[in-house]
Amino acid sequence: MTVLLAVALTVLLSATALLALARIYRGPSLLDRVVAADLLLSAMLAAVGAEAAVNRHATTLPVLVVLSLLGFVGSVSLVRFAVRAES
Repeated sequence: MTVLLAVALTVLLSATALLALARIYRGPSLLDRVVAADLLLSAMLAAVGAEAAVNRHATTLPVLVVLSLLGFVGSVSLVRFAVRAES
């Protein structure tokens, strides 16, 4: 049962990452690409968090925090840039 859950989680996170990469590639606007990049980072965070939960260690917690902050700051700065570019 555990192996089946691990395989299902891997397939779902891989599909999410591939769809986000497709949206980053296809666009059509900058904000679509920003949302897709944020989704890709969220999928990465979910994968690292799942790995930490399965292996029962908390050493990856700082990595999760830094990646979360990086995603937040990146998204906010790109949206601010897009708002300034439109006006």
